[in-house]
Amino acid sequence: MRAKKSYGQHFLTQPAIAERIAQALDEHCTDGRVLEIGPGKGILTTFLAQRFPGFKAVEADRDMITYLSSHHPEWTDHLISEDFMKLDLPRVFEGQSFQLVGNFPYNISSQIVIRMIEHRDLIPELVGMFQREVARRIVSGPGNKDYGILSVLTQAWYDGTYLFTVDRGSFQPPPKVQSGVIRLVRKADTELGCDPVRFVLVVKTAFGQRRKMMRNTLRGLCEDPELLEDPIFQERPEQLDVAAFVSLTNRLFPVDA
Repeated sequence: MRAKKSYGQHFLTQPAIAERIAQALDEHCTDGRVLEIGPGKGILTTFLAQRFPGFKAVEADRDMITYLSSHHPEWTDHLISEDFMKLDLPRVFEGQSFQLVGNFPYNISSQIVIRMIEHRDLIPELVGMFQREVARRIVSGPGNKDYGILSVLTQAWYDGTYLFTVDRGSFQPPPKVQSGVIRLVRKADTELGCDPVRFVLVVKTAFGQRRKMMRNTLRGLCEDPELLEDPIFQERPEQLDVAAFVSLTNRLFPVDA
């Protein structure tokens, strides 16, 4: 099986790395309900099957499903031949929570995180391999050049840890960039303290022109021009943490408004 560029496939070839990713998952988090995204040739799946007998794996490439079913017939009932981005996530484990794991295709890795956030009630943990730049962006804090929309939205509901870097030579074919593995764990308190839809709107609008002060970028969301004189609006978005964006959202959209 050759990797297909259209699916962003780069097959991991180092079992030790695959085992390390599988071991990073909390075995007791969801009673063994784990969904792997893009199993490829099954190098990570092998270790997941050992630790989590009830695992499932979703694969958009039908040729890979055929390959996996042929080489590992014992996995056939665990495979889902669908695009993760279109998958009905609540039905995967009949409404029960589950963990996400995978060597994620670079071309949809950010969207995978956004889907996780949208279904945060179902997904308490993710361990995944990303392009290293994206991995760092997700876990970066304020004041860092990598800090952006994905950082704020993820950290609003998840605590992130950068686990380790994976060299290009660990894949076939080798990607043009290095990869990074991160772990995201849902926060114990998922109540944001503001309207989550408006929070997302504020974050995306603020970072739309990240070099500008927010008195300029958020002007269109503000009904009271005097509010823009508040010191927080003199900041640039990369300087604010999640709590500050929550405060900003509540100022722009008061709860009693």
